Amino acid sequence: MNVDKTQHIHPDHMERINKAVNFINNHLDEPLSLERIAEVASYSPFHFHRLFKEVIHENLNAYVIRKRIEKAASVLMRRKQVTITDLYLKYGFNSNSSFTRAFKKFYGLSPTAFRIRVPDQFSKISKTQSKNGQITVEFEKDICSINKHKIWNEMNANIEIKEMPVLHVACISHIGHLYLDSTYEKLLKWARAKGLLDKPEVKMLTIYHDSFKVTAPDKVRMSACIAVEEPIRSEGEIGSARIEKGKFIVGHFEVAGEDLGKTWSSLFIWLNKNGYKTTERNCFEIYRNDYRTHPDRKFILDMYIPID
Repeated sequence: MNVDKTQHIHPDHMERINKAVNFINNHLDEPLSLERIAEVASYSPFHFHRLFKEVIHENLNAYVIRKRIEKAASVLMRRKQVTITDLYLKYGFNSNSSFTRAFKKFYGLSPTAFRIRVPDQFSKISKTQSKNGQITVEFEKDICSINKHKIWNEMNANIEIKEMPVLHVACISHIGHLYLDSTYEKLLKWARAKGLLDKPEVKMLTIYHDSFKVTAPDKVRMSACIAVEEPIRSEGEIGSARIEKGKFIVGHFEVAGEDLGKTWSSLFIWLNKNGYKTTERNCFEIYRNDYRTHPDRKFILDMYIPID
């Protein structure tokens, strides 16, 4: 039986490593030494390095390089005016050639070729394992892979543009596309003890800190969340976060779990076709039901994409 490999890790360690991860992700364009990040997490460098790998399943240096490359890939897809030189200088590479070598290890293409092959951020990219163990990508046709007429008709009737206020959440960080249910069970246990599930309009949501378009599914970082009226104080692995106010494209759907990825892709295609542009803020889902009680085990949910 598959099990969540982080279940045995003490909540205090999870909280401190999550704090370090957030720091790294917010400072990718700055020097990130082991000593600096360990200090953020209040560990000695030796203990931090060991715990980081145990929680994140990558050593610190590999994680930082991967996040910088993924950030660069995201910029290549979204911002045509940014040059390759701008990117390698911003994300700490010594030269164009060193940046290109690192980039090709993840995507099997040079940054220039990647930008040409991905005309915009809505092209679907599926990652495969190459013979030498590195991650490469395959480029797929977007709309042709979808049942066009059915999906598009449903989408066009269920999409709106909304201004959203600040939303405070209690959350547990989760890495990878597996075992998210078990993370939600831990969150629900905590919320039940706090009486948060007794409120009539309970909102459960998933925040996506990474994009499946540039990050391998087993590395994507998410947060399992429950909305709260006021910011909470972190308690072990239960963290506090906020979704900033702003404008969103909101899609309302009723879909099976296996179709969530296609539905997100469809929503991004709609966004692109209608001339909207995304921002650096995170996408998220708000759930309107417990899919396990649905007769067809479908999710009734709203998908939110931040826009300018």
